[in-house]
Amino acid sequence: MRSFADVFKCASEASAEAPGSVYLLGEHTAHCVGYVLAATIPQTAKVSVARSASRRYRFYSANLGEFLEYEDAGAPPRGFGKYIFGCIEVLRTGGVEVPPLLVHIGSDVPVGVGLSSSAALEVAALRALRALLSIDLDDVELAKLARRAEVEYAGARSGMLDQMVASIGQPSRMLLIDARTMEHELLPWPDADLIVLDSNVARTSTTSGQDERRSECERAARLLGITALRDESTLERIEQLPEPLARRARHVITENARALEAAHGVDATRLGELMNQSHASLRDDYDASVAPLDEMVRLLQEHPKVYGARLTGFGGACAALVHRGTASQVKAAVLKDYRAAGLAGKELV
Repeated sequence: MRSFADVFKCASEASAEAPGSVYLLGEHTAHCVGYVLAATIPQTAKVSVARSASRRYRFYSANLGEFLEYEDAGAPPRGFGKYIFGCIEVLRTGGVEVPPLLVHIGSDVPVGVGLSSSAALEVAALRALRALLSIDLDDVELAKLARRAEVEYAGARSGMLDQMVASIGQPSRMLLIDARTMEHELLPWPDADLIVLDSNVARTSTTSGQDERRSECERAARLLGITALRDESTLERIEQLPEPLARRARHVITENARALEAAHGVDATRLGELMNQSHASLRDDYDASVAPLDEMVRLLQEHPKVYGARLTGFGGACAALVHRGTASQVKAAVLKDYRAAGLAGKELV
């Protein structure tokens, strides 16, 4: 990939990076203001910036080998440029003077599989701008701005959790986030390794019905007379709900309980069990999985070196907790068996 100096014929003035993320527990509970247990992944988005000598903003994607250019008051950039443009504009609306810039972007976060590649890019861009312009901005406020950039300028319907993990998460730590208050806590990582595989299921297949599920959860909360399903902690009352609302509510309540149990301290064996339970709940109660995803999770769960596995994010990815030092062995074996079943998967993390 071409470097900043190769592309712009000058040195960058500030650089920053931010990681992609994976959800261990707490899937599809954020819209019910529940609890999420997440972790960063080794892959990161990297952004380098410098002030431009002209009036034009120039963005370069090293992954795509493409330039985007625009001037103030001109048509905003599209494609990858809309994320950087959004980061610049949310700073401006907060009173920060942002000059024309040269921006170099590179990322090895897998795109389109639910590992928060856009959040990583936004957080990296805002970190680079914070350094370049000496902005007084803490990590939580930076995450809020990153979320605004995605919603208001990139046109995505997004909560704030992906940006929070990218901004606050740390390697070899788990991050618990309360989606209602955004209170958060970094927790010890268990004695295990994390792997993520791609089932090669189209993202549209795993996200279809997402808005419908949200609506069902909201209807269930109204029938229970509560603000959100997060406010119900037992299963007794939800059995009175009509189907499929009872199943949707059961997933949210049990998933919140699993995230909180893990946050209070569990070993790798128990965390793996909770991940297995989470996948079963997502599959049976929330109807959020599809057959190829279930097959990949089954192969992972049945491997003797795997503590537990589940689908993760809104793509076709599966996350698994495995014995220390066995990641390569597990990935090779599971992908071989998955392909033998006529399915095409690949390694992500």
